[in-house]
Amino acid sequence: MQPTKPQIPDALYSAAQVRELDARLIAAGTPGFELMQRAAHATWRAVRRQWPEAREMTVFAGRGNNAGDGYLIAALAQRAGWQVLVLTVGDTGKLSGDALLAYQEAISAQVSIKSWFVGVQLRGIVLDALLGTGLNGDVREPYLSAINAINNSGLLVAAVDVPSGLSADTGTILGVAVRADLTVTFIGLKLGLFTGDAPGLVGELVFDDLQADPAIVEQAPISARRLDPLNLPRLAPRPRSAHKGMFGRVLLIGGDHGFGGSILMSAESCLRSGSGMVTLATRPEHVPAALVRMPEVMSAGVVSSNQLAALIEPAAVLVVGPGLGQGSWGRSLLSAAANAPKPQVWDADALNQLAQGWAVLPPNSVITPHPGEAARLLGISIKQVQADRPAAAHALSQKFQAVVVLKGAGSLIADVDGRLALCDHGHPAMATAGLGDVLAGVIGALMAQKISTFDAACLAVWLHACAGERAGLLGRGLAASDLIPTIRQLLEEHSPCQD
Repeated sequence: MQPTKPQIPDALYSAAQVRELDARLIAAGTPGFELMQRAAHATWRAVRRQWPEAREMTVFAGRGNNAGDGYLIAALAQRAGWQVLVLTVGDTGKLSGDALLAYQEAISAQVSIKSWFVGVQLRGIVLDALLGTGLNGDVREPYLSAINAINNSGLLVAAVDVPSGLSADTGTILGVAVRADLTVTFIGLKLGLFTGDAPGLVGELVFDDLQADPAIVEQAPISARRLDPLNLPRLAPRPRSAHKGMFGRVLLIGGDHGFGGSILMSAESCLRSGSGMVTLATRPEHVPAALVRMPEVMSAGVVSSNQLAALIEPAAVLVVGPGLGQGSWGRSLLSAAANAPKPQVWDADALNQLAQGWAVLPPNSVITPHPGEAARLLGISIKQVQADRPAAAHALSQKFQAVVVLKGAGSLIADVDGRLALCDHGHPAMATAGLGDVLAGVIGALMAQKISTFDAACLAVWLHACAGERAGLLGRGLAASDLIPTIRQLLEEHSPCQD
């Protein structure tokens, strides 16, 4: 059975793209206030479904259309018999357009509306309708204090469209952000709801398209695609006459003194992901362990790069870096690999050496940096990488002319043509060593089975993250190798070996 997520679209948008889509819908004949009413009803339904016993709500309202949604939700709750209090942050006299109409609707419903001040008591469900998607700088007062009050209340929180203070484009916290238990978002899914800081702030995500015309939606530009079983590449079924030579030979290079386990996990994940033949080049002292653990892998002890030539020549794909180290042994092996005109996956110490200028990445390759490695590769800080992960992924892809997997919460896959994919699967138990080694091996195996580097990276990231979700159900103590049998199972579910 495939891993399940709420049925939401795969298209991801920037805030500007959603605003443009909103404008197109209005131009096509749907009034803006009608869209606002639909958003309010969608949020109200989600709140009642999430907390069916609740009967009290405190609404924080700012001054824009996000506040307008809040006023209409307050009116719906009031008419349903809830105890409702709207706390305004900012001057209601500056409300205009649809937000003003919504404010008047709340007044007609006899909603209690008061100015917010520090220390006011909050009750029931807290509804965040403060800032929305238009925020593009750090949160300032009085919103900063209001957000802190929400976060310190200890109450359940629902956010309208995006948690206030979260960048809808990058998923970074703009100074301070609301920690929501439920976020209800509209028209188009915002990229920033899925990466960076967002997974710790969004809570349960509910999407409503507000009955948008599908023809208009399909014509709108997007920023990224969310990986989903329906849009993921598939490996073709194998013919009954299949033999090992049809599914690629992968050579894995790494495992300096003290780091043999890294390359062994990569080799095992490569083998279990369907590569026809797997060869391991590592320090001679690691070969006995490799033979015990994986007798199916051809394990070769390598002392110098001169011994690599005969192993590189028959390989279809190279995976370089797990446990490679940054000493002379690792540098010489990486140099030999870099001179081979073959598709490659570079991870771990191969990336550190790449950042230091010890080697040049061959064409048709995949790099798999975590934020720290990405920062070194771009010559910027980790904070700068995390402040705009999509931009960092694109920058890496252009700089190295490669497919890039920027790992982390909401892993991103970028290519030189500007495509961007996002994986919203995973589990906190995956915060452990060795996960990247496993992923590198999976990517190499899929590339060897003749799918494109971008498709191989997308499918591998999805398999890896979903396997982590399943293994993570047991909680803490997950080991990287726990994922390998689950990856094999998920790959078979997604792309059956036989028709």
